[in-house]
Amino acid sequence: MKKWKTNSWRNYSVKHNPKYENEKELNNVLGKIRKFPPLVFAGETRHLKEQLANVVDGKAFLLQGGDCAESFAEFNADNIRDTFKVILQMSLVLTYSASLPVIKVGRIAGQFSKPRTSPTEKKGNKELPSYLGDNINGIEFSEKARKPDPKRLFNAYSQAASTLNLIRAFCHGGFADLKNVHLWNLGYLKKSPQAKKFKDLQDKIADALAFMDACGINSEFNRRLKTVNFWTSHEALLLPFEESMTRIDTTTGEYHDTSAHFVWIGDRTRQLENGHVEFCRGIENPIGIKCGPTTKHEEIVEIANAINPKNKKGKITLISRFGHENVEKFLPKLIRTIKKEGVHVIWSCDPMHGNTIKSPSGFKTRPFNNILKEVKNFFAVHQSEGSYAGGLHIEMTGQNVTECTGGAQKISDQDLSSRYHTHCDPRLNANQALELAFLISDEIKKNSIYARSGIRAVS
Repeated sequence: MKKWKTNSWRNYSVKHNPKYENEKELNNVLGKIRKFPPLVFAGETRHLKEQLANVVDGKAFLLQGGDCAESFAEFNADNIRDTFKVILQMSLVLTYSASLPVIKVGRIAGQFSKPRTSPTEKKGNKELPSYLGDNINGIEFSEKARKPDPKRLFNAYSQAASTLNLIRAFCHGGFADLKNVHLWNLGYLKKSPQAKKFKDLQDKIADALAFMDACGINSEFNRRLKTVNFWTSHEALLLPFEESMTRIDTTTGEYHDTSAHFVWIGDRTRQLENGHVEFCRGIENPIGIKCGPTTKHEEIVEIANAINPKNKKGKITLISRFGHENVEKFLPKLIRTIKKEGVHVIWSCDPMHGNTIKSPSGFKTRPFNNILKEVKNFFAVHQSEGSYAGGLHIEMTGQNVTECTGGAQKISDQDLSSRYHTHCDPRLNANQALELAFLISDEIKKNSIYARSGIRAVS
């Protein structure tokens, strides 16, 4: 294989990257960003990979969630806090019910760019370039807004840095202390069907903490009770920016993409001959690979081997996104191919992208029941194939939005217009995300017990 460089991806075809009018201005911006401090650090990335290796062995579960596409306009501390709260709530439900440590990874602090089905968007007789994410162009339907602007990358970096700063404060400043679990509830969630379930869970945890405190085990003396590890992730789509954020770890000589702890390759850009695969094969970050109905099983093996030639556990996560009706059709063959080749991967389920529909009222939406069906089918297939379903990857928000229909709230097509705020794809609100966690926790526990029994039998 050819020697890798941070810019070797430029020798390959690259999909879904914008064409900037002023290349000189773009290069000037990228040159400045190269001198900016890293957003995440090599040691953090290595720690995450160590944790993810446990998922491969059925000893942990990966929860990855957050915005479809972060925006500049909705950037504020409350929105960051609320999304963080929901992920903490979901992880608490899964940890308690499934008796597994949950690795928490946010689609946050860098999830700006989005690949689009069409390069242009038409309204009436006017046709303009599609909105590609706030770090590239604006969502307003005007020629000025839709023109790719390199200077937006400065805003993206600044927002990511501020977000990370706040998240680190939440993780280590006392907010995540289990004794403060009652503070994790969102105001509007208290009126939801999930409120009582979560209150019961809070009470059980409070009782357990009181017992531990009586035994001399509390957050004053055990930092694991009052802090959490929380990692960031985004799609490695805009390669010029990812290249500018790639740095050498001086302790090892290895390259890390310091824009996030975890990056993934999308379903539209995961071709072996594509620049996105070439870029990702040279960095030490954990890498996700989206797999859809068009996935060629042998190609996934080749991509995994290119990115992870030493077959290290925790490096590769396969994120399936088939749609609830297609899981049983496509997933078993993929599992069998991966098992046959002996490739170490984490199996994660993205139940969002394959279940997107256009509602009668014209909104892009995702029915909650279809999302739940895909997750349950995902677990069922893995159990039948003797493999471990180790992750969930969802688009969600802590805001009280109405973007996905159904769930215990019974959001209808008529409700969508009331609080439809997404910049791209529909997201689960906090109530729906928590409901999903409760509904699948038993499946996770069942699958984990089954997988660990299988692992022990093999060893």
